[in-house]
Amino acid sequence: MEKIENIEDFYLQKFNKIPDNLQQEIGHFNVFRLEPFVGEQAKPVPYKRRDYYKISLVIGKSRVHYADKVVEIQKQALVFSNPLIPFKWENLESVSNGAFCVFNQSFFHQYGNLNQYEVFLPNGTHVFELTDDQLSEITSFYERMFMEKNSEYLHKDDILRTVVLEILHYAMKMQPAVSIVKQQINSSQRISMLFQDLLERQFPIDESYQQVKLRSASDFAKQLNIHVTHLNRVIKSIYNKTTTQIIAERILQEAKVLLKYSVWSVSEIAYALGFTETTHFNNFFKKYVQTSPLKFRNA
Repeated sequence: MEKIENIEDFYLQKFNKIPDNLQQEIGHFNVFRLEPFVGEQAKPVPYKRRDYYKISLVIGKSRVHYADKVVEIQKQALVFSNPLIPFKWENLESVSNGAFCVFNQSFFHQYGNLNQYEVFLPNGTHVFELTDDQLSEITSFYERMFMEKNSEYLHKDDILRTVVLEILHYAMKMQPAVSIVKQQINSSQRISMLFQDLLERQFPIDESYQQVKLRSASDFAKQLNIHVTHLNRVIKSIYNKTTTQIIAERILQEAKVLLKYSVWSVSEIAYALGFTETTHFNNFFKKYVQTSPLKFRNA
């Protein structure tokens, strides 16, 4: 199976380097002009899954493939891409202008699950043709992103999240009300969404007496009343990651937040995350971050 493209791959492909602070970030967001990547400088965008979200404003004629669909963009469009669905672009040499932002679920930590929105559902609408008036409004959203991203304001990430949500709701309001009804999804997609819901329901951890209870694939399979082998097969087919990987990544994300933003001791954090021994938590954290929890906190 082809390797899923992560955010590091994205930067290497586009810029031949990875931002210095990327590994230390709890959540990542960035916004770019489209001009350097289209026209004569356009590079093919391969058909594959990415582990990040992307919202693109594309001005010019092009073609986007996602899942089993092909959509022709005649003039200008807003396009939503997410980790569940592989996609690629064609005819980018015909695109004259635009912008796009990339971000991961961790950027929306404590702000909800992005996959609850229709524009990110597997059977939702992902491409929206824009009128000239709609183009003007969407362009203004991106200009706000550029302004805030380049500002020194301490809480600019909160504003950037708000602008992303404004774009999501703007797009969903463009559809007739009847089309917003969630379409039927297949069994694998349903299981993956229930799994993600169970996982996210354990977070955020706000009180020291809270404790993560579901920590293994078998814990989740029991809750979902399915065999663990079936759950593992479904999760691998949807995310191209193991169930254990996804659980570990979510626990690690919460660990980073608690280390940076809480006053709890490392042992209290370890307990809250379901580790029976602090040394087990230390070993877990070092495995993924290559440094100890205490050094990460003090960095």
